[in-house]
Amino acid sequence: MIKCHLSRIMGERKLKIVDVARETGINRGTVTRLYHETASRIELEAVEALCRYFDCQVGDLFEYQVDNGTDSN
Repeated sequence: MIKCHLSRIMGERKLKIVDVARETGINRGTVTRLYHETASRIELEAVEALCRYFDCQVGDLFEYQVDNGTDSN
């Protein structure tokens, strides 16, 4: 599974969802889904905007974790 660290990054910088949406141009719903880790897909343009805004790499925002609890096959 893919873990999104947006909520942690935003918390460290004391940012609100509306702030990130306004500053990046990303739809507020998209930022909300990433923040709550309920997003099932994301446009690369949104990833790029987040990386630019937070001055970070993709790996700082997203992390692959082995999900031992389910079988996807």
